[in-house]
Amino acid sequence: MNDASFRPRTVRTETPLIELSGIGKTYNPGTEMAVEVLREVSLSIYPGEFVAIMGASGSGKSTLMNILGCLDRPTTGTYRFAGRDVSQFDRDELARLRREDFGFVFQSYNLIASATALENVEVPAVYSGVPTAERHARAAELLAALGLSERGGHRPNQLSGGQQQRVSIARALMNGGRIILADEPTGALDSRSGAEVMALLRDLAERGHTIVLITHDRSVAEQAGRIIEIHDGRITADSGPVAASAAEPQAALAQAEAEDRGSSFASDASEAAKMALRALRTNPFRTLLTLLGVMIGVASVVAMLAVGQGAKQQVLDRIGSMGSNLLIVRPGAPNQRVQAGSSVRTLVVDDANAISGLPNVEAAVPEQQENVTLRIGNRDYTTQAIATTTDMPTVRAWPVARGTFFSAQDVDRYATVAVIGTTVAKSLFPDGEDPLGRSVIINNILFRIIGVMSSKGATSFGQDQDDVIFLPVTTGGLRLFGETYVRSITVAVSDVAKITDTQSAINALLKDRHGKVDFQIRNMAALMETISATANTLAVLLGSIAAISLIVGGIGVMNIMLMSVTERTREIGIRMATGATTRNILQQFMTEAVVVSGVGGVLGVVLGFAGGLAVALAGLPLAFTAWPVLLAFTCAVLTGLLFGLMPALKASRLDPVVALASD
Repeated sequence: MNDASFRPRTVRTETPLIELSGIGKTYNPGTEMAVEVLREVSLSIYPGEFVAIMGASGSGKSTLMNILGCLDRPTTGTYRFAGRDVSQFDRDELARLRREDFGFVFQSYNLIASATALENVEVPAVYSGVPTAERHARAAELLAALGLSERGGHRPNQLSGGQQQRVSIARALMNGGRIILADEPTGALDSRSGAEVMALLRDLAERGHTIVLITHDRSVAEQAGRIIEIHDGRITADSGPVAASAAEPQAALAQAEAEDRGSSFASDASEAAKMALRALRTNPFRTLLTLLGVMIGVASVVAMLAVGQGAKQQVLDRIGSMGSNLLIVRPGAPNQRVQAGSSVRTLVVDDANAISGLPNVEAAVPEQQENVTLRIGNRDYTTQAIATTTDMPTVRAWPVARGTFFSAQDVDRYATVAVIGTTVAKSLFPDGEDPLGRSVIINNILFRIIGVMSSKGATSFGQDQDDVIFLPVTTGGLRLFGETYVRSITVAVSDVAKITDTQSAINALLKDRHGKVDFQIRNMAALMETISATANTLAVLLGSIAAISLIVGGIGVMNIMLMSVTERTREIGIRMATGATTRNILQQFMTEAVVVSGVGGVLGVVLGFAGGLAVALAGLPLAFTAWPVLLAFTCAVLTGLLFGLMPALKASRLDPVVALASD
């Protein structure tokens, strides 16, 4: 010891449980603000002792307790616990030592405000990996033994000071409580509650626990078996170790020392999720504001990608309605723009017949187009007449709804038959009359209606595709239009995989027939690929713009989590004092960030669907698919992970003793 004025009363020969040699503690060493709190403290504490360390405020007794409990590290000297040099332990090894061997009873109780009494008692066992059912049973038994069986579901603010201190004692005993460190345990209690707490500590000492009591009250210190006095950071008196009680810790107030099973990642994640939800319920309004940022981001991504996908699908469907296995041959040299009504004439029906004989060509359909006036009785109607062949419905995937399409024989014999679109049918027969078999005059030539096409709808440019009348190409060319040149040849291929080769063959055939390239070939499959790629780029652009909202929401999560770390610094210290490792703290706050983002993501998906449906009601195309929803939700969770990392790292790196001292 440091002072020669006293000598221990009894000399014990077994190995000390705790042995300090020349311990010194200086805050802010090497600076002008350096404060030396402990000076050359040497001390041995043996198993089963009830030791009181007594001193006035500022004497260094609390700092000494923090060093004894591995909450703080000495500046100088050596600390051996059960023969092991504690200075060689890292943060997680110190956490395990606190979890396995120490139990803390603080003057201010240091209970987690958002947790119930039962949950507070369970905390050390959570970090020891004790199964949930076993943990609940042990905590309930401890509370019952301390007279708190009816208070397990109460939060700290619903308990008296004495009850809170008994909860903290139960927590100290949860993992066995081999050593109980009690810092001014009666300082905040009335005399009756203080007497009850001291009776509990004496009982624990009699059962074999090693008790280290920090106090400034001599009457409290005198209830211990050994009194150590400290003044200005030095031990000035020590009554010396006494013979230990022969009793072993019993199950009445403490379980046998808990085996540290080590918590698994899955169990840690489950407990962290429960803690996260409880923490988020503590301040629901702030949590709602945090969720709102993530919700808006996810909803924007879901809705915008659905609009982009809907627009893409609409365009592709309309092009696909013409057939994705088509090649469209038009008159005029490449790069020559041919306007409607142009006089460019390079393609004839015989070109279509020649193309039909090429390999992989299913059909080649020539078309002539011209506006005509229809007359039935005293009703006139102007529409577009298309002269074509019998393969048109198959090539353009446009079936007849009523009646029939003209046959090859009709084409060969220049028949005056016609098939009308639904718009023409409604216009000529507004009273719902049956058009089939009726006669219609087209440019003073009488035609008989033999069929009505199914409805095709409007194009992406708003043109009504059903406002049309179809005629045999021979009849139209000779009797109606007065020419044999065609405006286009639509070629259907059998194997789309070979469509490029077929396009080259057609190009070679027509070049040979015409002696020059006075035609253009449009590949509908290539066009669809180009449009699809463009639509995908647009969808990515829309999604990227929407993702900015998600990033803003992530920044909100980070701000809230940083604020949470600041507000819950003492809670973090409590968890570290009860054995939480760096990983445990890191995982808890990361889980909270992910839970916030995940819940926000789910609500955002719902909001995105609702917003998308509102857009659909406004008439815009919409297509919900699984991948944008999964992408948005995954991005929300990853955003939580990314922006929750900094607050989690900050929390996990806190010094336990500094965290406990936080207001």
